[in-house]
Amino acid sequence: MMMVSSKTFSSLQLFTLFYLFTVAFASTEETTALLKWKATFKNQNNSLFASWTPSSNSCRDWYGVICFNGRVNMLNITNTSVIGTLDDFPFSSLPFLEYLDLSMNYFSDTIPPDIGKLTNLICLDLSSNQISDLSSNTLDGSIPTSLGNLNSLSRLNLYKNNLSGSIPAEIGYLRSLTEIDLSSNTLDGSIPTSLGNLTSLSLLYLYDNHLSGPIPEEIGYLRFLTDLRLNDNILNGSIPASLGNLNNLTILRLDDNHLSGPIPEEIGYLRSLTDLRLYTNSLNGSIPASLGNLNNLTILRLDDNHLFGFIPEEIGYLRSLTHLDLCSNTLDGSIPTSLGNLTNLSVLYLDGNHLSGPIPEEIGYLRFLTDLQLYNNSLNGSIPASLGNLRNLQVLSLQQNNLIEEIPSSICNLSLLTILYLSRNNLKGKNLQCMGNISALQYVIMSDNNLSGELHPSICNLTSLQILDLGRNNLKGEIPQCFGNMSGHLEVLDMQHNNLSGTIPTILYLSRNNLKGKNLQCMGNISALQYVIMSDNNLSGELHPSICNLTSLQILDLGRNNLKGEIPQCFGNMSGHLEVLDMQHNNLSGTLPTTFRAGTLRSFNLHGNKLKGEIPQSLVNCKEMQVFDLGDNHLNDTFPMWLGTLPKLRILSLRSNKLHGPIRTLGSENIFNELRMLDISSNAFTENLPMSLLQHLKAMRTIDQTMNAPSDEGGEYYQDSVAVVTKGLELEVVRILFLYTTIDFSDNKFEGHIPSIMGDLIALRMLNLSHNGLQGHIPPSLGRLTLVESLDLSSNHLVGEIPAQFASLTSLAVLNLSYNHLEGCIPQGNQFHTFDNNSYVGNDGLRGFPHLKGCGTEGNDSESEKTDTGSELDEESNSEFLNDFWKAALMGYGSGLCIGLSIIYLMISTGKPIWLARIIVELEHKIMMGRRKKQRKQRSYRRSK
Repeated sequence: MMMVSSKTFSSLQLFTLFYLFTVAFASTEETTALLKWKATFKNQNNSLFASWTPSSNSCRDWYGVICFNGRVNMLNITNTSVIGTLDDFPFSSLPFLEYLDLSMNYFSDTIPPDIGKLTNLICLDLSSNQISDLSSNTLDGSIPTSLGNLNSLSRLNLYKNNLSGSIPAEIGYLRSLTEIDLSSNTLDGSIPTSLGNLTSLSLLYLYDNHLSGPIPEEIGYLRFLTDLRLNDNILNGSIPASLGNLNNLTILRLDDNHLSGPIPEEIGYLRSLTDLRLYTNSLNGSIPASLGNLNNLTILRLDDNHLFGFIPEEIGYLRSLTHLDLCSNTLDGSIPTSLGNLTNLSVLYLDGNHLSGPIPEEIGYLRFLTDLQLYNNSLNGSIPASLGNLRNLQVLSLQQNNLIEEIPSSICNLSLLTILYLSRNNLKGKNLQCMGNISALQYVIMSDNNLSGELHPSICNLTSLQILDLGRNNLKGEIPQCFGNMSGHLEVLDMQHNNLSGTIPTILYLSRNNLKGKNLQCMGNISALQYVIMSDNNLSGELHPSICNLTSLQILDLGRNNLKGEIPQCFGNMSGHLEVLDMQHNNLSGTLPTTFRAGTLRSFNLHGNKLKGEIPQSLVNCKEMQVFDLGDNHLNDTFPMWLGTLPKLRILSLRSNKLHGPIRTLGSENIFNELRMLDISSNAFTENLPMSLLQHLKAMRTIDQTMNAPSDEGGEYYQDSVAVVTKGLELEVVRILFLYTTIDFSDNKFEGHIPSIMGDLIALRMLNLSHNGLQGHIPPSLGRLTLVESLDLSSNHLVGEIPAQFASLTSLAVLNLSYNHLEGCIPQGNQFHTFDNNSYVGNDGLRGFPHLKGCGTEGNDSESEKTDTGSELDEESNSEFLNDFWKAALMGYGSGLCIGLSIIYLMISTGKPIWLARIIVELEHKIMMGRRKKQRKQRSYRRSK
């Protein structure tokens, strides 16, 4: 164990006594004064000031308060979100205060003159007191002259307030000052010459104000100055040569003023300088060769002045330089080859001058260069192949010069390049195909050259490209068809004034972006368009009739936008050539066009708009129609039985409209033969369920063993989709559209019995007759619907028992018989043991599982237990099978085929577990909806009678 000497122990005692002395209670006057100031804060509930109470020790317990010799010595409440003023600050009561930091709060109004009473103050920081949602949002007013009394002050920070007026000359009396920051205010007037007295000053920030007049010569007396920033003012006159005396200066920023005259040679004496910025002034004369002495310089910006003459070779000595910007001057002569020595350079801007001669090969040595801009000069010769060595280059801008010869293929080595500007030269050649390797390219502008040859399809690999301008060249041949695919990301395509031939790309694919605007009418000028896919954007405005000029158009998909107004009548005429018209989920209103004619229209989807009136009978001319969806509108009509004469119709959705009346057939035997989805829910149809209609649904009476959906030519760009309500959710069915067989008659006013013929529709996967006035018994024939996954007969007036045949519905995942007048025993079986009480609620006469009321036979209970045990064993033995099933299903849809569902079908038909069928119902929808990048949000769909 280490022993402590008596001498060491005495030292510890002295230190302890000293500490206790320094944290003794502050004077009552100081405590009372600070509490009075705190009471003026507008946010009294600030938790950081909970310790500021009369009963606590202000020196020991108060947040931000430090004492010395029992007096408040430091007050630091920076960044504590205080909202208040300095009007009641106890300047007179804190005579021993040396450090005051109130920065980054929300203090407003003026700085009181009483601040001059803090005569022992060493550090004053009132910076960054501003807020955007209060009327008085910064410290304002002028800087009080009383600050000149703070003789001990070493640091003055009033940065980022709203202080105005001039800088008091009295600040020049504070000879202990080492730092002054008055930046980002609205101070005006001239810089006081008295600042030259502050010989201890190391930092002077006056930038971002409205200061005017010349820079005082006296600033050159501040020999300890390391950082001088006077930028972003309106200073004028010349740069004083006396600044060359500031041997310790590392940063000199005089940019963005009105300074004139030459750059003093003396600036070259500042060998400690790392950052020199004189840009955006009116400086003239030549660049001093003495700048070559600044060996530590990393940033040199002289851009946007009136400098002339040559670029000094000596600039090439600045081997630490990372940023060199001499642009927007009138410099002439050639680019010095010595710039090749600047191996740390990342940015080189020489654009906007009168430079001539070739681009030096030595530029290719600058391996860290990311941005090279030499445009708008008079450079000649060829582009050096050595530029291909600049593997970090992201911007290459050489436009508006006199460059000749071919573009070197080495440019294609620049894999990080995002901007390539070579326009307005005399470049020639045919090496455009390698450009497809520069996958990061976003902007390519090579117009006004002599480029020849054909456009190479590899350009289509540039999936980030936004602007491609190859106009005014000598390109020939056909435009590759893949250029149409680039419309999904390309904003500008300019190839005017070339010798291109062949056909214009026919595809405009811009879906799933955030595009907006109302200028769809200009699209009518692109007469060759065949596919226009602009769904899932923010397009607004009205549809323009000029779209009808697109006589080659096959697919028009404007779904899920904010389009409004009426559909032009001429859209009906487009059915002669249009195959798909999808404008679902917009705000379209008015009536439908009445001029539909015979043609190729196979998919008609206007779901989710505000259309009204009747369904035009001219649609009967569209004999190729397969998908017809006018759901969720305000249509007011009777059931359009004449649609049944469309021989290929597979999907019919008229849900959530104002359709009404009984449904009666036309007496024909060939109506709706191919129909697989029929949704007329949430309307006002009356009388009996249409038995004669059900008799004609031939496609629903056979199970398609092939599981094949009809092919469509535009399938790569467009997939039909229909909203289906199942399990109380609205789901978007996409790929399995033609394989999913459903009937939804819910939320109408149907009466009478459920026709037994409905049991012949053995292909049904979903049947919903809920929320009607149906009566009588549930027909046992429904037990033949062996593929049905969801069966909803709830909220009717059905009576009698649940048919025992329902126990054979092994695919059933959802059963809802609630709120009827059913009675008797609930059938037993694997499926029925998975349904909870919600399936039967509101039927007081039902007995058996899951009800507490049993059916009274022990045999049944025993059998139930056996079934349960068998089910558990079956699930356990098939857990490995389920993993394989998921993999197989997902692989099928990963390839865009229906193999996955085929596997599912085979699994069910070969007797795999019943519980699996319930998963399949959900899996089908999940996989299909996953095919879309932007899913529609599922919304609850609650039915009420």
